[in-house]
Amino acid sequence: MNFPVEEKLDEIKRVLAENNSLVLTAPPGSGKTTCVPGALLDETWLKGKKIIMLEPRRIAARSSALFIASKLGTSVGDLVGYQVRLERKISSSTRLEILTEGLLTQRLIADPELSDVGLVIFDEFHERSLACDLSFALTLEVRRALRPDLRIMVMSATLDADEVSLHLGDAEIVRAEGRMFPVETRYLGDISVAGAVSKAIKETSGDILYFLPGEGEIRRAYDALESIGDIDILPLYGSLPKEEQDRVFKPSCLRKVILATSIAETSLTIPGITCVIDSGLMRVPRFSPVTGMSELVTLPLSRDRAEQRRGRAGRVQAGVCYRLWDEGAELARPAKMTPEILGADLCSLVLTSVSWGALSREDLPWLTPPAASAWDQATSLLKLLGALDDSGRLTKKGEKMS
Repeated sequence: MNFPVEEKLDEIKRVLAENNSLVLTAPPGSGKTTCVPGALLDETWLKGKKIIMLEPRRIAARSSALFIASKLGTSVGDLVGYQVRLERKISSSTRLEILTEGLLTQRLIADPELSDVGLVIFDEFHERSLACDLSFALTLEVRRALRPDLRIMVMSATLDADEVSLHLGDAEIVRAEGRMFPVETRYLGDISVAGAVSKAIKETSGDILYFLPGEGEIRRAYDALESIGDIDILPLYGSLPKEEQDRVFKPSCLRKVILATSIAETSLTIPGITCVIDSGLMRVPRFSPVTGMSELVTLPLSRDRAEQRRGRAGRVQAGVCYRLWDEGAELARPAKMTPEILGADLCSLVLTSVSWGALSREDLPWLTPPAASAWDQATSLLKLLGALDDSGRLTKKGEKMS
């Protein structure tokens, strides 16, 4: 199978040979994650060093490593490896390491120069998690202060490429056009889980990916669908054991209905999916200054995230996306998801920043700077807990916490 982004590989190689930054935009399913990193391993400017690619989720890191390794004719853990929380398949021969975002931050603290790395790729950058923004700022700081030769590439289907390019120092933008297969969008309005799945079964062929906001909704949907015969109902969420998550990739003698959280939005091709049902909801953490605690809140899905979900239906053949809201209400949804850094508890971010040596929020090159009030509140709490001294530096206790 040829992916649309493969037509841009020569241009991507040229830009990276001449510059230390690149922004790549391409539609969902165009092959950014699976084609680009492996194609760069033999470039002369890399000088035999490693490529690190960051993924927002563990299942995406694992599945991407497996697909790329297979494409290159090797096994996971050899030329291509991955590391996620509590799981590592990397050897001395690994030159493409796929990591979840928080692990790069830990690596930078341990090895600020990234001495064995020639390129860092931030995949699915539009998600803008707290860990992503922190690791992006630290990587930019490493290049500015220690490694001017370190190359950085940002990839996404839905991001403000001009904003990111400017922040990287007027980086060149490469745009790969064309979706793998067309996806028809149908608006159903408010309809039950069983009603939506029944309609999709009658009107489409292939497996179904149903996006729900959280584990609770998935469990209730599972119960509601058990009365529908001849389907294989498979849950998919972050805390599900790895073996259960991997079931969604395996063939089934029945038509699969996969009930997933946003874990399945990006960098993940599930064989057989030709239909997406989108609840139009997402669950995200939000910090309350009043209580000093974070809580999960359910919000209307932003339009860029809806486009990501829609793209899941067109990865293997022409597909259909059912949206469980009215077409007329489309523009009332937010255009983009707010970066987590603007609504999260910043204690972990401040603690890591101070570990790095950045005592002030102005000391790092943030793409979106954290709010001064949130930074100050986190700093005050860390001092109260004994993690920071009066000057804002780490105490012995703070080092252990970090």
